[in-house]
Amino acid sequence: MKRNKIYMGILATGIATALIAISCNKQQLNKDNPNSVASENYFNTSSQLIEATNAVYSTWHASNLVAREWFFLHDLRSDDVTTGGSQLEAPRNQILLGVVDPANPVMNAVWNSLYAVIHRACTVTDNAPNVKDNAALVSRSVGEALFLRGWAYYELGSQWGSVPIYTTTVKTPNDYQPKSPQAAVFAQAVKDLQAAAAALPAKSATDLGRATNAAAYAMLARVLMQTGDYAGAKTALLNIPTSGTNGYALTDRYLDNFEEETEFNKESIFEMIYADKGDNNFNWGSGVGDGPSADQTTVRNQEYNPIGWRNLIPSDKVLNEYESTITGAAKTDPRYGYSIYQTGDAFDNNTTTLVDADQNGNSSTVHGVKIKTGWRKFQLIYKEDRPTASFHPGSNNQRILRYAEVLLMLAECEFELNNYGPAVAYLNQLRARASVAMPAYPTAQYPVTSKADVIKAIIHEKTVEMADEEVRNVDIIRWRKKGYFTTEPLSWYTAAKEYLPIPQAEIDNNPKL
Repeated sequence: MKRNKIYMGILATGIATALIAISCNKQQLNKDNPNSVASENYFNTSSQLIEATNAVYSTWHASNLVAREWFFLHDLRSDDVTTGGSQLEAPRNQILLGVVDPANPVMNAVWNSLYAVIHRACTVTDNAPNVKDNAALVSRSVGEALFLRGWAYYELGSQWGSVPIYTTTVKTPNDYQPKSPQAAVFAQAVKDLQAAAAALPAKSATDLGRATNAAAYAMLARVLMQTGDYAGAKTALLNIPTSGTNGYALTDRYLDNFEEETEFNKESIFEMIYADKGDNNFNWGSGVGDGPSADQTTVRNQEYNPIGWRNLIPSDKVLNEYESTITGAAKTDPRYGYSIYQTGDAFDNNTTTLVDADQNGNSSTVHGVKIKTGWRKFQLIYKEDRPTASFHPGSNNQRILRYAEVLLMLAECEFELNNYGPAVAYLNQLRARASVAMPAYPTAQYPVTSKADVIKAIIHEKTVEMADEEVRNVDIIRWRKKGYFTTEPLSWYTAAKEYLPIPQAEIDNNPKL
């Protein structure tokens, strides 16, 4: 049973803005719905405000974001993945090929839910001044709402570029906003995350799953790096504690970051909580077993599962990025086996061997050898058999921020600040992890004797440490602008396709677009 999980039901924050005509009688058209409670009459206690805050979390947890479409959108626009075969649905394949129509339902789902996050967060921040009964809880609720809103603006700015900004709840059509430049979108994210970091507490052993000041600092660093403010990002990252009861550190065992039994470990800075409903029904938001109080699962265990749908598999590029004795490295990087399953690997508590027949769809090419591969991260087949694991909605928490990424971001910040020695030292901390134990840089393949050598090592280390963790596509945008790629990572890339189009429905509905 998961401990202290945040209530994930989609709470009725729509009561804050619902003004519905209840009759065709002309005299009644402008009357408020008597069944709707206005926000000024509801959000007056800290318990009500925390309900509104929980509703922001619930939107992030749900199927249109972290439970499904968020990881698809990130991965499909990176070079970490390729199609598992013809089973990949057409709208997803369009994104993978860089042919994204403004009506694409995957993109639309993410866009709409990010703005639902923003609206719900604004409900918290707008109404917090009315709450007088628990100042500490009010402050924490506002901090969490700002963290979740700042994260949403980071996603919008990095995926779409220029988008509308809202900092109060939209109540009438007059409240629509036009596009703001990407710089303004990132500036809003920075403002939200700085305020969140100031308001949020350190991590707690009992209140798991809620944002902390460390999470706010780590997310703030992501945003600042996209803007080119590496000094600011470094300062934010150095505010994350590394000692004491509130400190973060690498786990000795790399796989602790992707398995259910080791959630909320010392490396985990922020993660989305999921629960096993005890059946194979995914909470799509409607239907039997779904609804406001139903536990939320993640469908990632079905989508990427080597013996499940296998919709996306590791790209040949990422498979061949791991150091191997086949290509002259002193040691084969064990993170390959920790991140990826391939034919011949053991699963189900090492009682079953993966064979080609288990894996529908395409093969991969690893060092010139054709073999079937699939993702291991966040999958459940490490402990489950074929019939159970194939289509079992996951209860494995999605780790959003972990300390390994902090080290990688610090390495990049030091590099951009011309401190190459400290940059390499951060990379070597990752390689020294007990379960990894890769030779420290410099190596024969990564000599780190020049600026070009060091950035090559940084890009390599982040690729193999964080493969398929939904960071690569944003990294590509940042590194492309710096000219760090000798060849373009995405075959479909053109400048016009660097960012996603604003959904057509949004353009139709918002007169200021």
